[in-house]
Parts: sequence; C-alpha cells; structure tokens
Amino acid sequence: MLRLLTAGESHGKCLIGILEGIVANLALSENDINKDLERRQGGYGRGGRMKIEKDTVSILSGIRKGKTIGSPIALQINNKSTEFFDKSVSKLRPGHADLAGALKYNTNDIRNILERSSARETAIRVAIGAICKKLLSQFKIVISSRVVEIGGESNKSQFKNIIDDAKAAKDSLGGIFEIKVVNLPIGLGSHVHYDRRLDGKLAQALMSIQAIKGVDVGLGFGCAKLLGSQVHDEIFYEKGRFLHKTNNAGGLEGGMTNGEPIILKAAMKPIATLVKPLQSVDFKSKKAARAFVERADTCAVEAAAVIGEAVVAYELANSFLEKIGGDSIEEVKDHFYYSQK
Repeated sequence: MLRLLTAGESHGKCLIGILEGIVANLALSENDINKDLERRQGGYGRGGRMKIEKDTVSILSGIRKGKTIGSPIALQINNKSTEFFDKSVSKLRPGHADLAGALKYNTNDIRNILERSSARETAIRVAIGAICKKLLSQFKIVISSRVVEIGGESNKSQFKNIIDDAKAAKDSLGGIFEIKVVNLPIGLGSHVHYDRRLDGKLAQALMSIQAIKGVDVGLGFGCAKLLGSQVHDEIFYEKGRFLHKTNNAGGLEGGMTNGEPIILKAAMKPIATLVKPLQSVDFKSKKAARAFVERADTCAVEAAAVIGEAVVAYELANSFLEKIGGDSIEEVKDHFYYSQK
C-alpha cells in the first residue's frame, strides 16, 4: 500500500513530498520526474510565476545507485519566488479558500491560508505521480491526457483566441480535460465496500485538485439523459477473452476495472484570482474592498490535465500493488505475469 504526505507553501522555501510503499529495484532518476514537472508549467495562458519557477526535483532519500530500495522516497522542489511570504494579506479573494480558511484557523492574516491552499502545492504531487507512472509503465499501463474544452469552446483552433480575449479583458477561463488509462488489468478496486471502489477513489483524487468542480466517469452526466439500452456496454466473448465493443462505463463497473480503458473527465472552474479584482471585503476592517491580487494565470486547464494524470497515477499504482503484491519490482512482475495466464 502506498502512503503520501506533502508539505510546503506557495512562496515558502520549498515543497516536500514523501512517498512510502514503492517497491525496491525500480529504476528511477530525477529526470524521470522533471519531464512531468516541465509539462505542468506549460500551456497557453499561464501567468508570470511560470517565468520565475523552473521546477526541478531533488531526490533526498529512497534511491541508491539509480534504483529504489524499498524505503520512503523523499522529494524536494525549491521555490525561487519567496519574496511575498512575509507580507500580510487581509483582502479576501472570491473563489479561494481565504474566507473559510481564515475563520476555520482563527487568523487575521490571509497569507496563512493562501500559501498552502495555492495550486503551487500540486507541483510536488506531479513529482510523486511521475514515480507512480514509472512503476505502472513496467506493465505497459499508460496514462495520458488532453484538453477537451476551454471556456465552453471545444474547437482547439479557437483555444488561443478565447484565452487572448479573456486576458485582454483581465478575466479568466476554465475548461474540461480528459484522462485516459490503457492496458490496466481487470479487477483493480472492489465492489465489497464503499471506500474500496476505484471510481470513488479516482473521483476524489481529481476533485482534490484546486479549482476542479466536477468529474465524469465514461459518459458520466450524459448517462442521465439516455435509456439503459443506450448506456450499458454489451458483453462478448471472443478469442478467449471477455470484452465490450463500447465503453460508456469508462472502464469501471461496480467500482472495479473491467478491462477497457479508463476514461475520466474533470471540469475546472475559471482561475479565481483576477487581474481586474472582484468586489470583496477586508477581513480585518470588515469594509468593502477589491480582492487582493498578487499574480494570476488566465487559463491553466492544460496544466491541470497533467496534475490529473499524476493523481490518477497514484491511485492506480496503489490499487495495482494492493491486488498484485510484492516488495521488489521483480516479485511484482512475477505475480503480475502469473495472474495474466
């Protein structure tokens, strides 16, 4: 079983991640991780922070001579932009964790909330997800993503134009991205209890990403508009295996993988920090004020898709190891190939 813990603030010294449970003897380098960190920083519509940070990871433990050794893997990503960390904030930002967090943790300084609630935290989760992807890749399991829609527009040729329009208006855009996972074995997850259902775990993982407000599995909300005969995937037996010729279930039935590709979609709300700030309140004085602005993206859906890959990879790696078992990559491979006979 995998365990994950992260620490760090948006403008603090660094972000830290600890991943426990990765098997021994898996070849792993910092470059394996840095590739996805670079992808997370890309995408049209990103703001000034991406010009400052060039995220690279340092592996602090759990690796020796280029391979995992079975002990916890500790990762660190340094922050270059630390100049705001000691500056207090009192003007609340609509759409952020500011108000609820300040009331919950009894603070007048919104900086205490925004530093940890920031999507900057996802950089370390992408790093951890890259390790999980490397494990899954040993079994030809591939996780990919694509942007489906931005600001209600599904024509990719128009994405740049609508982002430019939003930027000119000092506004922001959200959208929808899709995660696809192929070559998963049948039976990851379980139907026997609510907290073992893999679709529930994957939905929670995606919803844990800042600004995600909805998740679809397969047809998702579209199922509600159709007849059962139009939704459920008929089952066939051909060439020695069971299969479906459609995949409306998105690869998950009864909380378990069914052998078809997993298809997940996530809806991201528009970035909550606006260059032209919304009306709000100063938390200390209780007087009307414009929301606080530091830096802002116009659109980060492409980056969110990379984060989506990472959180899905973590959950799938956890479920995979739970089912297949083993303490070294060699033992897991033996168990896996035996189970596929």
